Amino acid sequence: MYVLGIAVALLFFALALGLYELYLRSLPSYKAAAQFPGARVYPLVQNVFTVMLKSQLEAFDDARKWARQYGASYRFLIRGVLFVQAVRYKEVEMLLCSTRLIRKSPLYKLTFPFIGEGLLNSTGDKWHQRRRILTPTFHFNILQSFLQTFHEESSKLVLQLNEHADKDIVTELQPLSTQITLNTICETAMGIKLDSTETADVYKRNIRTVGTIIQHRLMNPLLYEDSVYKALGYQAKFDQILTPIHAFTRNIIKKRRQMFHATVDNPADLSEDNVYTNIKQRYAMLDSLLLAEAKQQIDDEGIREEVDTFMFEGHDTTGSAFVFIFLSIANHQDVQERVYQEIYATIHDRSDPAEPLTIQDYNNLKYMERVIKECMRVYPPVPFISRFVTEDVRYEDKWIPKGSVISVEIFDLHRDPEQFPDPERFDPDRFLPEHVEKRNPYAYVPFSAGPRNCIGQRFAMLELKSILTAVLREFRVLPVTKRDEIVFVADMVLRARDPIKVKFERRNV
Repeated sequence: MYVLGIAVALLFFALALGLYELYLRSLPSYKAAAQFPGARVYPLVQNVFTVMLKSQLEAFDDARKWARQYGASYRFLIRGVLFVQAVRYKEVEMLLCSTRLIRKSPLYKLTFPFIGEGLLNSTGDKWHQRRRILTPTFHFNILQSFLQTFHEESSKLVLQLNEHADKDIVTELQPLSTQITLNTICETAMGIKLDSTETADVYKRNIRTVGTIIQHRLMNPLLYEDSVYKALGYQAKFDQILTPIHAFTRNIIKKRRQMFHATVDNPADLSEDNVYTNIKQRYAMLDSLLLAEAKQQIDDEGIREEVDTFMFEGHDTTGSAFVFIFLSIANHQDVQERVYQEIYATIHDRSDPAEPLTIQDYNNLKYMERVIKECMRVYPPVPFISRFVTEDVRYEDKWIPKGSVISVEIFDLHRDPEQFPDPERFDPDRFLPEHVEKRNPYAYVPFSAGPRNCIGQRFAMLELKSILTAVLREFRVLPVTKRDEIVFVADMVLRARDPIKVKFERRNV
């Protein structure tokens, strides 16, 4: 009887597995998967072991390998869900230009404990409302008011690099990039100098740790389930880091709110376009949120979400761009010299060469802009973005069913040989107007595109131009790390496994 019982149990187990496989094959995702190239789909497990349980290095390398192997957008099936990895502009255009497909994929929920449902993570009416509140924060006049902060932080960086140059130090770029971008976004977002208090130092350390924790969870799919994450003790450790971060943010919001109401009469009567002219202290993005609060458009928790979102998005991505821009100009001395000559010509024409540049001056640095854009093509700060498909999508002869996930693999999209011939060659002139107009606009999306494009892209470009101008006026950047030595690892922001280093040499002008 015992043997018979085991046999019956095994029979029912096999039957259950067979029914589960039939269920998977009956799903729309299974039929839709046949339209795209991809790895073999195994019974029951589908592609789970194809993409999961990999190291960060393996995950990054595999994605590049598949893009080269298939030469087109490809797919995976995992637990009945279709994942389309878009590496060509047709799928990217379909996804990003849609006004309906704006919901972020479930991967972004990993950031919820930190930034909640701010602009990065929200969807539907909430996202539209927050976008309306925050868009004026990046208008021309407000960006102009941030130039002083950009100039001050760039000047501090130059002073630091003077010591490096005097001592012939090999400089690791990541700590420098984190320092300047975190200081800048903190002052422009919250109106506080991070290098001014001990509490700020704790905040700075903790916000770096947050990125590491999110990255660890991202690479361990077993930790995606909140119940598992909590049961294994990871959530408690994360909360220990988040508690002082959120306390710091809330304290700043409280103080700034008091200053705001003490210096602004009838804030509810102000418009978003003139709030910055009615504040006696230096304007911060937080002031626009406090204005929205006065108009009952956002509550205290909503303000906290958006400020933390600014901090999370505003330093890590720009910091990545900083690292790879300096790597690129160090390894392409001819490009660096052209950028320097353009800066010199701009300064030389001014009555006071020491006077900080204006937005118009930065806008006129056309070659520098092409260099930054080419750096972001070769090294996109955000290597992928991901959306959840909320309704069936049809384009050309393909369809993607509701419930699927589409990821734009920006790193591979920017290497499409049809859009960027000889894609591994570093060539800023790809972004001359006559070349840009020949390309599909969705072939190059370092700041995403469409309705959910990066709201802070002009801010980021201006900050990077300010840093480059300040540094190249004083120093030559010499190569230490070579481009072919870089080993990338999978993350939400483009990162190298090993430190990227350069040397700074004083110019003899």
